[in-house]
Amino acid sequence: MEAIPVLAGPTGSGKTFLALRLGEEVPVEVVSADATMVYRGLDIGTDKPTPEERARVPHHLVDVLEPHEAMSVARFLALAEEAIAHVLSRGKLPLVVGGTGYYIRALSEGLHDLPPPDPGVQEALWAELEARGLEALLAELARASPEDARRVGKNPRRLVRALEVLRRTGTPPARFPKRPPRFRYKKLVLWPDRAWLFPRLEERAKAQFARGLVEEVRGLLARYPRMPTALQAIGYKEVAGYLRGEYSLEEALLRDIQAVKAYAKRQYTWFRHEPGDVVYLPRGGEEAYVGFRDWLRLHFGL
Repeated sequence: MEAIPVLAGPTGSGKTFLALRLGEEVPVEVVSADATMVYRGLDIGTDKPTPEERARVPHHLVDVLEPHEAMSVARFLALAEEAIAHVLSRGKLPLVVGGTGYYIRALSEGLHDLPPPDPGVQEALWAELEARGLEALLAELARASPEDARRVGKNPRRLVRALEVLRRTGTPPARFPKRPPRFRYKKLVLWPDRAWLFPRLEERAKAQFARGLVEEVRGLLARYPRMPTALQAIGYKEVAGYLRGEYSLEEALLRDIQAVKAYAKRQYTWFRHEPGDVVYLPRGGEEAYVGFRDWLRLHFGL
């Protein structure tokens, strides 16, 4: 195949819906580029496709880790490229779907060849992040590498990983050599108006609480008392604070809504500067399907 299709965009814009609907017409297999769907048990808060939906449309890189495990971008890249090659070898269409921009950027632009993660150093950094706050650690990274500080932004996982590399090696991640990508990609980025997206994000958060998000988080914490990476996921972090007695259930929902909107804003900023062969579709959800299908027909003959 000349290039691999990518369906990206902000959270709640309808990427999973579109991929599942496409799978009803085309023998497509989804390669997920979502940093939270990789975790088993994080179902409601991630709006993960159900087992029945995944039986109809195969998904790769969903439910591959336990919540106490860490997923680095290097590990994601290796798994995703392996999955893409496997799908291609069977004559099927791999469709990369997700909103984790750093994962998509690593796939299409290559990745700095960093040393493997050190769980002990990362655990200490998570504790330091909790004690000192994100801004203090981000300032440390910015002094060493403004480029890395811009890249990690407000993402605590990326910040912890960048500081781990910096403190262990004395060299910031951006100064390590880069490995070229294995495949070429064409990207469609859903770009709905915020006035369309944000009310849907509020309703989705309320629906997740109604479907049992609190019970899901309570069960996860009982089984995995130490799950620092997974607990950074939006919704899970806010519910965990409620379960620790730090604020009310109503406050947890409010914090969840605020966090998911802030995340969507960061995704708009990130994808606005997406490099490579990119088309922006100013729609989301079901309204985007015709444009998505036309794009696939034009570039992939589907």
